[in-house]
Amino acid sequence: MSAVDTAPETGSVPAVEASSGAARRRLPSWALPSWALIWGAVFVSSWGGNQFSPLLLMYEDGQHYSPVLVNAFLGVYVLGLAPALLVAGSLSDRHGRKPVMLAGLVSAVVGSGLLAFGGLGPEFLLIGRLFSGATVGVAMAVGNSWIKELSQAPFDPAADRSSGARRASLAFTLGSGSGALVAGLIAQWGPVPEVLPFVIHIAVTIPFFVIVLRAPETSRNGGLTGPWWRQLRIPAASHRRFVRVVVVSCPWIFVGAAVAYGYLPTQLRGATGSWGLVFATAATVLALGVSSAFQPFARRIHSSTSARGLGLMVLLIAAGLAMVVVAIRTQSIGLGLAANVVVGLGMGLGLVSGLQEVQSIAGSRDLAGLTGVFYAVAYAGFLVPAVIAAVAGFAPVEAILLVLVGLALVSAVLVRVSSRKHLPAAG
Repeated sequence: MSAVDTAPETGSVPAVEASSGAARRRLPSWALPSWALIWGAVFVSSWGGNQFSPLLLMYEDGQHYSPVLVNAFLGVYVLGLAPALLVAGSLSDRHGRKPVMLAGLVSAVVGSGLLAFGGLGPEFLLIGRLFSGATVGVAMAVGNSWIKELSQAPFDPAADRSSGARRASLAFTLGSGSGALVAGLIAQWGPVPEVLPFVIHIAVTIPFFVIVLRAPETSRNGGLTGPWWRQLRIPAASHRRFVRVVVVSCPWIFVGAAVAYGYLPTQLRGATGSWGLVFATAATVLALGVSSAFQPFARRIHSSTSARGLGLMVLLIAAGLAMVVVAIRTQSIGLGLAANVVVGLGMGLGLVSGLQEVQSIAGSRDLAGLTGVFYAVAYAGFLVPAVIAAVAGFAPVEAILLVLVGLALVSAVLVRVSSRKHLPAAG
């Protein structure tokens, strides 16, 4: 999974609790800058969210879980992530960034702890994935915003306007890639592969409870009045351009990811043999790496009048899915990796273009909430492999994937037509 260089913000302009001098006194002169403390917390949260992806093949072969159940492990993550995305920002505006981020770290430890007991039964994996999803939702909604706030005056006067977004994006991408890499390599060659990756994640997460406590708060506690759930209303979510352009296109971002590096490795086991976990790890890291590398260029492609970035993204995902079909048919490892490159390009373009659309549609009051809705709808794409596995008992996998390719092409046409009819002015 890859973050974009425009991270979600949680609420109106932050009210920092200290002057520049006070902020500097919080840490000794030799210590890391304030933003780096939260950068690490987002890194380990992202690590925990994506460490499971390359292990699907291990659970299907080693634990003899059904393909439907294995892919449900991947998709249930969304059921933890989406509520956290929609609620965590509101709670951090009211109670401060620190307590909500600490709750996210607790969720990370609980999630990995449950996953480490996955050998005892699938319920541990399902509930553990729910907690892992909630962790990533908090990191995206609160941690990324906190990094941005600490990457400006008075905490970092030397930073430029885009420093916070770039730092948040790097934390998320490197964390996601590192989690997949460590877990995949241990699963292939390490001892107790069902346990050790998660124990390592717990070990690297625990120090950040102390580190986050030392970070400066950027949201004044109790600054908002009235029931917190009133902040969840997002008028811009009903804007016609958001509904007919963004919502139509953004689920394809993670449909591509889920199929290319989540589902494909389970279909190439005949070609990969004993190297299946290495392939799954390489596919995940490759897609995320390409997505991250392409993001700085992606912002130049999108146009607010034509939404060409989102339209091109859907076409790239369609092409990647078509390559997946051929890779499965021919049992081609090389084509499978190439499909992940194409999907990675689509992910990077879709995330950047989608947030550009969100920023042009939302007013200042709705920006945080609409960003959360965008991510929640986009991550719904991770549910698709479970659907494919369930339907595969009635139709060939290649045929199901070709139907997805056709639906993607239809979505690309709808995006093009709707983007011309509905301009991005705030509604």
